[in-house]
Amino acid sequence: MVEETALTKLRTMAEQSGLSLSEEELATLLPGINRSHNQILELRKLMTDRLEPAATFVVSKTKS
Repeated sequence: MVEETALTKLRTMAEQSGLSLSEEELATLLPGINRSHNQILELRKLMTDRLEPAATFVVSKTKS
């Protein structure tokens, strides 16, 4: 059921993007798309607004 729902969503996104993909092509793409989606979710967990950047860049004005 979950895979069928995912295939339905993927089919809809492909159609909205103007792509005409067969069911076989959609099924082939699905694992990679799910893997990428899971990686994005993991990265979002690691990103917090509480951390300051490791370095900053400040442009200073100098007279020539």
